[in-house]
Amino acid sequence: MDIPMFSMPSVQENFSKDAHIVIHNGDSLKFAQTIAPETFRLIISSPPYNLGKNYETRTSIEEYLTTQEEVINELIRVLAADGSLCWQVGNYVSKSEVFPLDMFYYHIFKRKGLKLRNRIIWHFDHGLHASKRFSGRYETLLWFTKTDDYVFNLDSVRVPAKYPGKTFYKGPLRGKPSGNPMGKNPSDFWRFLSEEMEQGIWEIPNVKANHPEKTIHPCQFPIELVERCVLAFTNEGDWVLDPYCGVGSTLVAAVKRGRKAAGVDKEPEYTSMAKQRIEKYYNGSLRIRPLGKPVYKPTGREKVSQVPIEWESNDMHLGGDK
Repeated sequence: MDIPMFSMPSVQENFSKDAHIVIHNGDSLKFAQTIAPETFRLIISSPPYNLGKNYETRTSIEEYLTTQEEVINELIRVLAADGSLCWQVGNYVSKSEVFPLDMFYYHIFKRKGLKLRNRIIWHFDHGLHASKRFSGRYETLLWFTKTDDYVFNLDSVRVPAKYPGKTFYKGPLRGKPSGNPMGKNPSDFWRFLSEEMEQGIWEIPNVKANHPEKTIHPCQFPIELVERCVLAFTNEGDWVLDPYCGVGSTLVAAVKRGRKAAGVDKEPEYTSMAKQRIEKYYNGSLRIRPLGKPVYKPTGREKVSQVPIEWESNDMHLGGDK
């Protein structure tokens, strides 16, 4: 567990550039309208997916995207010229038909003049099951920048090279190491397993019942996912905004790395939990999955990883996926 080096700054309800942490219970659009242009170096969030969760009202996908576009207009205004906007989404499903939200959002951001730098796949092994289609096991993070001159700290997120001893085979550098001593550039498809980092899959476990970061939120951001974006796209002291902050995973990731953090959510239960998690981080009691920790692989000895005896009988009942 990382223990912060400094005492906890006060948490403000309304934004001020003199603040360090802002947690606002209210409407994201109205909050953004109070902010000066080009304030945030990084805006990162996972917006509601229009799935009818207890914190959202399900509408048509057209109405949903129109509402989101209003918020996006303000977010782009408050994004620094050299800043990044990361939009992490899954799929909208209606009558068993899948609508990939990243495809719809891409056109919105592109119309606003933003440039897509990467379409990052976040893969996980557990989630909702399906019976009329394959079970979804990934979500997409779209990384946009406002201009061609943007913060990108590649060295902060390099991964170990598979063959660090590889050398140039011809030319003036023949026989000398061809890689970077700090590691290699990860791809847009990262695996955070220590033995397979070179394959480039962002395999971060989603936050379910046994995850150390699990709270009351049904669709919680893993801190680890945000932390890599914070390291790559901001510098210490920069402002990071999450306009749909939920229980504050983005805020924890930001302050953990010496950045200033602002988050907004309309659910008072979530913003209260976000403040509690920030307090726990600063007093050293918040459970956080360590950055880059290998995803647990069962040994086969665990009861849940063994084939049920019922499945071995001829009278077994086929169940499971719904």
